[in-house]
Amino acid sequence: MRVELPPEPVYFVNRDDERERALRAVTDWRSRSRPLVLALSGPGGLGKTELAVLIARTLGERFPFTDGVLSVDLDNFRADGVLDPGDVLSQLLDSLEVLPDQVQAQYAARCRQYWNRTSDAKLVLLLDNARYASEVVPLLPASGASVVIITSHGPLHDFEAGAAVDLVLPPLEERAATELLELIVRDHRLAADPEAARAVIRLCDGLPAALHVAGRWVRTHRLRPLSRLLADLTAELDEKGVSGVERIWDTAYADLSRPAALLYRLLAHHPGETFTLHSATAMSGLGLEDCQDALEELDRAGLLDLRLLSLTQAGQLRLAGPLRAHAVRQSRREAAEGEVAEAQMRLVRWFVRQAQLADRFAAGRRLTVVDLSDPVPGAPDVPLEDPEAAVDDEVRAEHAARAARWLEEERHVLFACSRLAHGREMDTEVVALSEPVWTHALDHPHQSEVIEVFRRAVDSAVRHGGNAGWLVRTRCQLARPLWESEELSEAQEQIDGAMSALQLLGDSERDRKLAASAVEHCGMLKGVRGEWNAALADFTASRDMHRAIPNPYGILLQTYRMGEASAKAGDLETARRLLSEAHAGFVAKRRERLIGRSAFALAGVLYRLGRTDEARELYQQSLGQADKRRSGFDLARVHDALAELDTAEGHLAEAEEHRAAAQTFRRRNGLV
Repeated sequence: MRVELPPEPVYFVNRDDERERALRAVTDWRSRSRPLVLALSGPGGLGKTELAVLIARTLGERFPFTDGVLSVDLDNFRADGVLDPGDVLSQLLDSLEVLPDQVQAQYAARCRQYWNRTSDAKLVLLLDNARYASEVVPLLPASGASVVIITSHGPLHDFEAGAAVDLVLPPLEERAATELLELIVRDHRLAADPEAARAVIRLCDGLPAALHVAGRWVRTHRLRPLSRLLADLTAELDEKGVSGVERIWDTAYADLSRPAALLYRLLAHHPGETFTLHSATAMSGLGLEDCQDALEELDRAGLLDLRLLSLTQAGQLRLAGPLRAHAVRQSRREAAEGEVAEAQMRLVRWFVRQAQLADRFAAGRRLTVVDLSDPVPGAPDVPLEDPEAAVDDEVRAEHAARAARWLEEERHVLFACSRLAHGREMDTEVVALSEPVWTHALDHPHQSEVIEVFRRAVDSAVRHGGNAGWLVRTRCQLARPLWESEELSEAQEQIDGAMSALQLLGDSERDRKLAASAVEHCGMLKGVRGEWNAALADFTASRDMHRAIPNPYGILLQTYRMGEASAKAGDLETARRLLSEAHAGFVAKRRERLIGRSAFALAGVLYRLGRTDEARELYQQSLGQADKRRSGFDLARVHDALAELDTAEGHLAEAEEHRAAAQTFRRRNGLV
């Protein structure tokens, strides 16, 4: 039996599922008229060729009656990127022991000769680096007893449905990547400095080729600690790329159309790790349909993986770390002057508008200090739906929850846009972005990035210097995460700064609402310090200010604050009355977050008054609201309260379930 395969790789991990699927497909294959086709696809550097070789060798060993295991790298037969299948057929016929002078001269005759030669054969044929199904079809053996293994950087969409078994390779998960690096290196430094080792593995982003580069660096520099080596390796991968794969990526990039090449270069500079179809459209300026075409072209070229679209509700995609570095290098070489800066500014303005819309839909119409931004030409808005346009209460609540989830899923991009806008002195955009981040932070507190967003907003408000409302708003926003992080002195400084700026406000409705909000924040900080009677006085004063405007929502919010303060001060009946009034008002106004939070506060008062059945019902309502918003903070504290209630009533098993759930939500959201 003729075997044309390179030696097996020295180290190969994981891919057990793909190998099992391949062998099962061979065992189950029943066709007599066409070969089984196994199509392995994924970006360069994932180990497709190595896996294909292992599968081919395994088939040759398990099926001893195989006539041969043949292998062809189609890239070896390309001229200026174009494949001549006639040359490949000549190579295959030579492998099948057809003498050179017997090979038919005409292409059609050569195809018939190949099919005739393979009609009764039992071959395993490996076709490496295919680009299109049309390149492969003429090379398929005519026998149904044969197996063809194809590797390609992108999916071969032009195959007919069901013509091939798709085996799409994802990047290695961290555990498998760790195993591979340990096999490559076998160095005590990996175990001695596990944090640095994990950083090396994350840098490689699941690409075996990158892990081999990292392994060579670790073996070469045996005296350097991993922490120092990490910086050098990062620079190496950023500047030179992944050896052995860089040529593949360069070739794929060179074959791109101008729109796809532009998009690839720009995606390297997209704020945050992820992007979506809509944000790519905004950044590229290509328009939605052209951007769709460009993304599909990148997918076919193996420079992007569109399968990730289905993994998040926001439809997020990402360039793997080494690919992102490759795109940066292409940008340095080919980007026109101002190309990246213009695209980033366009994207920031687009994200500001999307975040403002999501904020309004998630939290309802509320006080903001930056008006809604205009649409970005050629870049459609994210398809979020306005809850106010829904007739059904359940649909309305789902639309609000969807907007809140968008803020959660895109938070890292919003944080990155804030950094980018601040660096470019886009002060209006920095302040505008802080408002939806505020809405997100109410459901997901204790995130260090949130504090930095608000710090930048304060800095932009001060740098701008011409808007007193910005000064009041941004300082109040920053104060809250500071006191939640027990930075009480700095929080007080921000509140004092906000109160000092009140004298600069005018008499507009917005300015009067800002003044009332600042007084409310004074009370909230006093409450954090346990000064509940003083806090109650501030909330009462703030409510009076809202009544004078008049601002019904502000009145309700301060009624809720007064109820919480009364409960903390021990006046339970007053707290019950105030919280009942606030809860009913929030339900009437369909304020989803405050429906849940007021239900939680009222349930706590009713529990203390001995009205446990009513308390349980309200806790369950609060739990449902928190679950809709995916607020880990609220979910954890409601489960804690239900555990306490169940313990008091002797339901110990149920109480333990609630405690476990609370701990799970805290751990999942980094609140432990």
